[in-house]
This record gives sequence, structure tokens and C-alpha cells, in this order.
Amino acid sequence: MLRVHLTFDVEVWCPGWGHLDETFPTAFERYVWGRSAAGNYGLPRNLDILRQHGLRAVFFVEPLFSLRFGQRYLQTIVDLIMDAGQEVQLHLHPEWVDEIQPPLIPNTASKRQHLTDYDLPEQVALLSQAKAALEVAAGRPVSAFRSGGYAVNRQTYAALSVAGISVDSSLNATFDRTAGSLGANHSLLQRRVIDGIDVHPVTVFRDGRGRLRHLQVGACGFQEMRQVLDCAWVAGLSDVVLVSHNFELLKPGGAQPDRIVERRFDALCGHLARHTDRFQVVGFDGLAPAAAAPAGARPGLLAAGMLATGLRLGAQALRRVL
Repeated sequence: MLRVHLTFDVEVWCPGWGHLDETFPTAFERYVWGRSAAGNYGLPRNLDILRQHGLRAVFFVEPLFSLRFGQRYLQTIVDLIMDAGQEVQLHLHPEWVDEIQPPLIPNTASKRQHLTDYDLPEQVALLSQAKAALEVAAGRPVSAFRSGGYAVNRQTYAALSVAGISVDSSLNATFDRTAGSLGANHSLLQRRVIDGIDVHPVTVFRDGRGRLRHLQVGACGFQEMRQVLDCAWVAGLSDVVLVSHNFELLKPGGAQPDRIVERRFDALCGHLARHTDRFQVVGFDGLAPAAAAPAGARPGLLAAGMLATGLRLGAQALRRVL
């Protein structure tokens, strides 16, 4: 049985860092609710599709923005997710750090984008304070983490341990920000234990043109995702991790539904729901720890065919004219 982790990074972005107080309410409406004439195509539509297919996903929620704008905004997000019976875990975008008063850490003189731009004590402080804010909203402990921009290094795993987080899903071979800090024997493709942390890398594959891609709903076609899932099942892999965001069912830059991505996500969920003999869709709460992988182990790279990739490219072209 292949364990499939449907994961969402939940975040809110203003159009630039100037005039945040004026632009944040509109940004929150778009990124969280995604209001349109067709309905709410942010978080609510994603949750509705999951409900229709009886699937459980993991929502990695970014809480630092709420330390600038107020806990009530974070509470709205968490309530939406938990009322739908879905799992809440921790996401972190340190771009918010220098926008928060009082400061979370001593050095906030400049905007540092990635968690790997911070030293170990700073990473511990940011993870601990973000986790605390999210746990207040959720009313329960959180145990899993994904870093914004997939940015982790060896210090991050030490910081996660101090912060009381046991699972990480930040590694992504298409966005390797580890700078070699994990050592030559650590694969970015395979679930494994790193310094006591159960690490679930985002699944990557070779598309029909030979290009490395990570398995993201908004960036891969349904046939590509289906082929990668089937390939992973045949290969006997233990876990596959897919990524989406709270805003991927909206057209970029606007608040109109992206019907192509909506149908793609619905088709993916339908495929998973129909094939419970192959796929077990699970979160990270209560998941048994991974066995340590042998040193130097390298799983084969998953792949999708040219036809599947061609269908995705055709859909992308159609999106530009609709």
C-alpha cells in the first residue's frame, strides 16, 4: 500500500511590503476565501473537493503574519480547516519577521527570506514562537513542519527537535537549499530519519521532456500525477508527497476560478478515492516513524510519459486564452 500525503501550504501575501495595513484585508479575502461570482475558490473550495471524495489532507499553516495583524485572522483559517475534519500543521515564511513588533529575535535589521538565512538560536526562536501561535488557534499540539521556499539545512533539524516537532516535509530536490549541509549520504528523494526527525521529501519526477518537477497540483497535469502515483505503487515506495496551496484554484493574480486546475484536483482526488487498494491517503498525525534508510540508498527517479506532459502543456496554453 502506498501512503499518499496531500499537503497544502496555507499563506497570505500582500502586493509588496509597503502599505501592509491598507492592503492586508483585501489580500486575506483573496488568499483565504477566494471570493468570486462562482463562490469561494480559496480554502473553502479545496476543502469541499476533499470532503466530496472523503479524503484527509495536511494543511501547513503559516502563522507569522498573524503576529502582525492579529490572532483572529489565523483563527479563521484554522477553524475552516479543522471544522472540515482536516489536519493542521506548521508552515513558516520568515519574510514576516521584520514586520512584527515587538521583535521575535534580536536581529531584524533586514528582511531574510529563508529559514536557512538564520542561525540555530534564531531558527529555534522562530519555530517555537510560530508553533505556539498556531497551537493556540488549533487548541492542540502540532507535530509536522514545512519551511517556506523548501528551505532547510542541518541546523533546522536540530531546531525542530528543540521546538518539539518530529516530522518535516521541507526537502524538495527541485529547490535544494540545504547547501550540502546534510552530507553526501542523505537523499532528497526518500523518506528517512535525519537527526531524529522523520523526513518526508516532496515527491519529484522526470516529466516527458526529461525535466525534473515536483508533484504540485498547480504545476502538473492530472495524467502526470496519475502516472507518477502508479509508478510509485509499482516500485513499492512507502510514501508520496503532493503539494498545493490555498490559492491554486484561482487564476494567477486575480480572484476568478481556474477551472482547469479545479478539474485537475477533482480528478486526482477521484483517482485516489477509487483506488484504495493501492493508495492510503493519510496525514502526519500519529504516523509510525520511518525506519532509518541504509546509508547511500538512492531510490529510482519516478517519471511521466511525453503524452501526459503534452496534455499538461496543452492545458496550460488553453488557460492563457480562457
